[in-house]
Amino acid sequence: MTLQNCFKHSRQNLPGLLVCIAVAATAYLFERLEHAVFGVGFLEALVFAIVIGVVTRTTLPGKKSWQPGISFSSKTLLEIAIVLLGASLSFGTLRSAGVTLVACVVAIVVISICVSFLVARLCGLSGRLAMLIACGNSICGNSAIVAVAPVIDADSDEVAAALAFTAVLGVASVLMLPLLYVYAGMTVTQYGALAGLTVYAVPQVLAAAAPAGLIAVQTGTVIKLLRVLMLGPVIFVLGLLQKDHGDCAQPQRGLVPWFIIGFIIVVIARSMGLIPAVLIPIFLTTSSGLTVVAMAALGLSVNIRTVASAGGRVILAASASLLLLTAMSYFAIIAVLAR
Repeated sequence: MTLQNCFKHSRQNLPGLLVCIAVAATAYLFERLEHAVFGVGFLEALVFAIVIGVVTRTTLPGKKSWQPGISFSSKTLLEIAIVLLGASLSFGTLRSAGVTLVACVVAIVVISICVSFLVARLCGLSGRLAMLIACGNSICGNSAIVAVAPVIDADSDEVAAALAFTAVLGVASVLMLPLLYVYAGMTVTQYGALAGLTVYAVPQVLAAAAPAGLIAVQTGTVIKLLRVLMLGPVIFVLGLLQKDHGDCAQPQRGLVPWFIIGFIIVVIARSMGLIPAVLIPIFLTTSSGLTVVAMAALGLSVNIRTVASAGGRVILAASASLLLLTAMSYFAIIAVLAR
C-alpha cells in the first residue's frame, strides 16, 4: 500500500515537475546565450528561472495538474538542495562568522521586527497583520508568517495578504539585490552577509548571492540560517505576550525545519572528513541544479495580477519594511565587516 501511495504521488508530481525542469533548462539556455553574446554573465540561471517562471505563470492559464509538482519542486527539492549545500561548509567557515556578527544578526532581527511593526501600524494595518509582515520580512518570509499566525490568532485574510506580498517582494529582492554588489563597492563577504540578512527564504539567498560566487553563497547561507533559528525565540516571546492578554497560545512544534538539521549534519560530516572529497563537487552541482528547478517553481507560483489587486496599504507597509531592513543591514555590515 505504501508503494502504491508513493507511485500515486509520483504520478501527481510529474506534470508540474516536468514544467519546472523545462523552465530551468530554458534558464540555463538563456545563461549560455548571455555568455555567448556578451562574453560575461550578468544574470545567473537562478534569476532567469524566476523571471521565466513568473512570465509563464502570469501569461498562461494555470493547470491544476501542475500544482502538485510545482509545490514539490519549490519545497522538497529546494530543501534537498540546501542539505547538499552543507558539503561546501566546514566548522572553520562557521567560526569565521564570529561572535560579533552573530550578535549583529540577532540585533538586526529584533530591531527590524519592532520597526517594521511600527511602520505597518502607521500605514493603517491591524496589529496582527502588521506583526505578520514584520516577522515575515525580518525572519524568513512565508515560513515565519505561517508559524506566527496561529500564535497571534491571525485570521485567514490577514495571512493571505501577508503571504501574497512576501512572494513578490522575495522575487524582487533576488533580482534587485545584486545591483548593490555591482554598484555599492561591497566585498564578496559583505554582499553575502547582506543577502543573508535581507532575503526571505534560504533558496532565495542562494539565488541572490550566486552572482558574487561561492564565498558569498556560503556567508549568506550561514547568516540566513541564524535568522531562521530566531523564529523559535520570537514565537516563544509572542506566545508569552498573547498569554498576558488572556490568550492561551498552543505550543509550536517543529520550529527548526528538517532541512536545517540536515544541513548542519552534512556540515559536521564534511568537517570530520566523512564525505569523500570526490563527492563534494557532485553534491554542489546537484544542489545548484535542484535550486534552479526550485526557483523555476517559485516563479511559477507568483501571479502578478493577483498580487496587484491587493490593498495599497499592504504593498506600502511590506515594501517600506523591506527597504528599511535592507538599509539597516547594509550599514551594519559595512561597520562590522569593514576592510
